[in-house]
Amino acid sequence: MNAFFTSLARGLDDLSSGGGLSSLPALLRAAALLRGLHSQLTLLVGQLHLPPGGRWLDEYMDETARLWDACLAVKLGLAAVERYCTAASCAAAAMDDWLQDPSPLSTRQVLRAISASRREAMAAEEENRALSEARIAPLSLQLDERLLLRAADARLSGFNGFRGLLYALHNASSLLLLLLASGACEDGGVKDKVDELKAWLDVLRTGTDGLVCQLDDFLDDIVEGRKELSDLCSH
Repeated sequence: MNAFFTSLARGLDDLSSGGGLSSLPALLRAAALLRGLHSQLTLLVGQLHLPPGGRWLDEYMDETARLWDACLAVKLGLAAVERYCTAASCAAAAMDDWLQDPSPLSTRQVLRAISASRREAMAAEEENRALSEARIAPLSLQLDERLLLRAADARLSGFNGFRGLLYALHNASSLLLLLLASGACEDGGVKDKVDELKAWLDVLRTGTDGLVCQLDDFLDDIVEGRKELSDLCSH
């Protein structure tokens, strides 16, 4: 168990020391840390000599169901960012055309494309605000006050320490998912220079794709972990 808490502390330190917490690299590290903590927790189950079935499995199932719903909500937010990237890429292409042929027609096309990208940015911001209120807030993504109790408290040391690990995962995942949820809506301002815009969009699109892949892998891990622990209890 010490290795789990050491890994958790190191991961949080690396996250906070790597620049802005809302930057794409930090969000990718947060998603990777979230997945790694869950994997470590499921591996530890075999070392804790837990009784088949029982309350500990119910608590794990409840926690992973919460994580599942939260990840799906974050993915919806990322989908809005992806739609903005598509619209902004069209604006960048229109500006490229305008630089080659600054005619009245291409000027109108640029203005329309920029307006469309701004609408997508505003829509993404509004959708993610509503998503946060309707889907993420009800999932109780906040620190569990029980983790503030003494480590020796019976409620945390229950199930040979598994409950303490689960509460630690709950609190860490709450923090990491809040970071992911808040970072799912990026700044939608159009850059002044076409090259800067295109480079920025490449970074945003790559980072968004990476986050979606990380979350998809984590959802697969949750399915596998739930099946693995259920099978462990049935034998």
